[in-house]
This record gives sequence, structure tokens and C-alpha cells, in this order.
Amino acid sequence: MESSPLISAGLPISLFIIMIGIGMTLTVRDFRQVAVYPRGLVVGTVAQIFLMPMVAFGLAYLFGVSPAIAVGLVIIAACPGGTTSNLFVLLARGNIALSIVLTVSASLITILTLPLFTNMALQHFLGAGENIVLPVGKTIGMLVGIVLFPVAIGMLVRSRKPEVARKAESIVSLFGGIVLAALIVVLVFGVRDQLWDLLKQAGPATILLNVAGILLGLLAGRLAGLTQRESLAVAVELGVKNGTIGLMVTLTLLESSTMSVPAAVYGVLMFPIGFLLAMYGRRIIPKTDLKPPSM
Repeated sequence: MESSPLISAGLPISLFIIMIGIGMTLTVRDFRQVAVYPRGLVVGTVAQIFLMPMVAFGLAYLFGVSPAIAVGLVIIAACPGGTTSNLFVLLARGNIALSIVLTVSASLITILTLPLFTNMALQHFLGAGENIVLPVGKTIGMLVGIVLFPVAIGMLVRSRKPEVARKAESIVSLFGGIVLAALIVVLVFGVRDQLWDLLKQAGPATILLNVAGILLGLLAGRLAGLTQRESLAVAVELGVKNGTIGLMVTLTLLESSTMSVPAAVYGVLMFPIGFLLAMYGRRIIPKTDLKPPSM
């Protein structure tokens, strides 16, 4: 399935709307709270932006996947958390303010790091002889346009029309889920003749990437001395990715359906695993413990 006008135009527009929804969940106060106590933000961002792609490189070697699948695995690992991660943190009784700021900070940093890790993977797995290169300038421009700008719009709406923002949040989150589901259906149909072979290649590595992200978040949080609620927020942010960005990069910029398979598989598997993590959080964190972190 090569890039079609529906994907090349519709996917960025859909992602733009989704990122407005993230902006609507934010206020300047959210940034100020985390800035006062930044340990969770630092731990989560470093793990999200730098450690997860390294884990993906390791898993690609461990499972011996094809070069295109390996590149796709690194791309989804280098993507930030998605809007759904905030919902899972809420269900898990984690630190929702930290989750929101981690989602946005990772999304903004990804503007620079996603092209870097993608080209690193392309060079490493496909070699210099290949003509497939992610255009850094175009990618940064696209990510600024569909991440930074819409988040700013969402925050502006939240500050000027808070009631409108609150009503729109759930609608935008639902829209994001529908877009991701539709993309996965279209992708599966496009590679239906190769689907089983691709799943055999990408499935085990993708599942382990998801589980490794969650375990890495919990472990990093404990080693850094974070609270259970903060550690859960970091774990969810590492485990629940913005699969739409991964699909956009692989389908509209690299025009490769094979590279997009890990993002599609991840986008499906992260939901049941995320619910298991939410159940775990509700078991270890009493409802009475839901209080804002000390400033």
C-alpha cells in the first residue's frame, strides 16, 4: 500500500485535530507544577526519547527481523506518547498532570529526534546504497505544523473558552481512536497477502517493545525515587505510543507499507496491555491516595 491522496492529506489533518485535543487538556499551570518538581519529567523524557529507540534496535537484532520491519520498530519506539496515554494514566490512578506534560514535551522534542533516529535506522538496517531517506527539513516542518501549532491552538482555546475545551476533549480523543482504527484497517487490507508473514516478523518484537517500555518506566521511576503515581505515569507514557505519528512517517514520508506494520501492530496491542497496567495501578494505589504531589 503506497501513499494515497487520502493518506497523504487525511492523515496529517487528522493528527492536527488530535494534537489540538492534547492542547485543550493543558494550562500554563500544568507546566509550572512539573517545573517545580521536574524529576518525573526528566526521567520520563530521557527514557521516552532516548532509551526506547535503543531498546528497539536491540529487539530488531534479537528477533532478526527484516530491515524494513526493523526500521518501523525504531520509528514507533521513537514516537511520543499519544492522547490515549492520559486516559490510561487516569484509569491507573497515576499522576495525570505529569502524564499530560510528558506527552506534550515528548511530542515537541520528537520534532528533532524522530528524524534523527529514523535516518539512523535507515542507514543502519538498509545501508547507504538505498535511496530511502527521511527528509529532515520536511519532517521537522511537518511535525511543527501538526504538533507544536495545534497544541498552542488547543491551549489558547482552553484559556479563552474552558467549557468548550472540556466538551471537546472527549470528542477529540474518540476521533483519535477512530482515526487510528481506520488506518489499521486500511493498512491490513493493503498488505493482506503478506499479512501473516509480516505479523510473524513484527508481532513478537512489537509486543516485547511495548512490555519493555512499561517495565522500563516502572524501573526508572523506582530508581529515581519517584512516587508510585509518578512511576505509573512514566510507564504508561513509554508503553502507550502515538501510533498515528508512526503511521504518518512510514506511509506519507517513507511510503512503505512494510515499515508501517510495527506501528499498526503496536497501535492494536497497546490497548489490552494498557488496560492490564491500569488494573495493576488500581490495585496498588488506594483511591484515597489520589492527591496532588507536594510542591
